Amino acid sequence: MVCPDIRGQRQSQDPESRLEEAKGLAQAIGIVVAEAFILPVRDVRPGTLFGEGQIERIDSACNLNEAELVIVDGALSAIQQRNLEEKLKRKVIDRTGLILEIFGERAATAEGRLQVELAHLDYQQSRLVRSWTHLERQRGGFGFLGGPGETQIEADRRMIRARMGKLRRELEQVRKTRALHRARRGRAPWPVVALVGYTNAGKSTLFNRLTGSDVMAEDLLFATLDPTMRAIQLPGVEKAIISDTVGFISDLPTQLVAAFRATLEEVTAADIICHVRDMSNPDNAQQKAQVLEVLSGLGVIEGEGSDPAMPIVELWNKWDLLDEDRAAELKAIADSDPDILPISAETGFGIEELRARLGAVLTAGARLHSIVVSASDGARIAWLHAHGEVLAEEDAGEGEEGPLRRIDVRLTEKEWGRFESLNS
Repeated sequence: MVCPDIRGQRQSQDPESRLEEAKGLAQAIGIVVAEAFILPVRDVRPGTLFGEGQIERIDSACNLNEAELVIVDGALSAIQQRNLEEKLKRKVIDRTGLILEIFGERAATAEGRLQVELAHLDYQQSRLVRSWTHLERQRGGFGFLGGPGETQIEADRRMIRARMGKLRRELEQVRKTRALHRARRGRAPWPVVALVGYTNAGKSTLFNRLTGSDVMAEDLLFATLDPTMRAIQLPGVEKAIISDTVGFISDLPTQLVAAFRATLEEVTAADIICHVRDMSNPDNAQQKAQVLEVLSGLGVIEGEGSDPAMPIVELWNKWDLLDEDRAAELKAIADSDPDILPISAETGFGIEELRARLGAVLTAGARLHSIVVSASDGARIAWLHAHGEVLAEEDAGEGEEGPLRRIDVRLTEKEWGRFESLNS
């Protein structure tokens, strides 16, 4: 594995952190990394990215470790990829190719597979030339401007374009179906809590802790690809929907940003966002910036430091992995900010405080209502106790149908609308 450190090119992470993340990506699909190193690139070579001496170093490392695959943690053009493969006599893939491989292996639902296939085809379009190099210089007979290789490539491109068009139509249908589901949930209406964060921040472990589910949660990058939703109960909220989303990552391939738009749209429909951060990771500040950049792209926030369009609670996860000094330092910061909560999804530390915080945020707009109901109407009385915060309940005299009860209850606007619909 090679991480090119290109002079003058701004990166969100330092080369060592990028290399460690790339190793994690490779290990996520069972690739054994024999050797990994950083190569400084002063002048980018259009044909190979690296200079001849650097290519020789890569070749020597491959021979020494009997490596079958070379991963370049950066973007390679089709020509650079082909030339490196010819010089190294080995398969070469770049960061985009590696992430696509992970997504291809992990996608579990029909929608996930559609998204991955679309991203793969988009990526392959520009790399068709690699399959037909033996035909590139051939010329056809009289009247032909190009050789059979060009004809074959064009035929392949037409097939890919047709397939991509079909996939986009199917994904558009998925997007519409998701929008209908969101509209239905809005009418229900149950509040939605979305878990977002950098990949491997602990979202799925937290999801399992809150819901009692057994969603795949491993110490791997991109353990979750397909969004999962479950119902949970919170203080003052009988039912809320919690959504576990795909993790974000720096330099996410543009093909995947577009392909997973439908998945990420779940975040825009949430009533509250829980931004899960891995505080044991030394790069957590850069990871936060990457997540905020994606949320900004979705229109959830306008940028770092701006007011969010919806409440965001920052969950400082993996507290159990911090040493005492670091934990004390971070706790002082967290105590001064009501939107930050230290937790450990693994051990359960801070989870009850999180449930209370979510309940408080979701019922923040609750108003006090004084409601008179028939004492025999057990169903509506039970509903008020289940969906609101009952502050007082007393006899209210006699009505046409018997004794009455007065109930003072705090209800959110949504719950009040639901209660009124029970009366109609």
